[in-house]
Amino acid sequence: MSLSQTVEEISTRVTAICDDLAGLEGPLLPILHEVQETWGFIPEGALQTIAKKLNLSRAEVHGVASFYHDFRHNAPGRHVIKICRAEACQAMGGDAIANQAQRKLGIGWSETTPDQSVTLEPVYCLGLCACAPAAMVDGKLVARLDNDRLDRMIKEVRS
Repeated sequence: MSLSQTVEEISTRVTAICDDLAGLEGPLLPILHEVQETWGFIPEGALQTIAKKLNLSRAEVHGVASFYHDFRHNAPGRHVIKICRAEACQAMGGDAIANQAQRKLGIGWSETTPDQSVTLEPVYCLGLCACAPAAMVDGKLVARLDNDRLDRMIKEVRS
């Protein structure tokens, strides 16, 4: 999101997104996804605009936006690393991979490095259970993740 965008400009764009998608059956999730696609996160004030357009309470919209881990409420880093935290990945060494990622990046889950280069997020199944542990880097799946591959991946996104 550009710092120069005003609350009014954000509200106008969110209203347009709502108008485009409100005719869908169950439009809330598609609207939230489109808002996040536009800014990389759900900007302050967007939930109220969505609630008003869909005739829902802000609490209902906030409940949905906060329930799903994929929705961000702050701008992400230039790169997003998602590490699978599901049982199959944990059984194949995912905890050690996750701990190494946090240690190497110096951040915890859903945090961004101080230089804004990387955001680290937990994800609860990428569908690669047979190739565990798994991760996703900027939307690209990475299977059979090990310490060396993780180190190369982190070095690549930080350069």
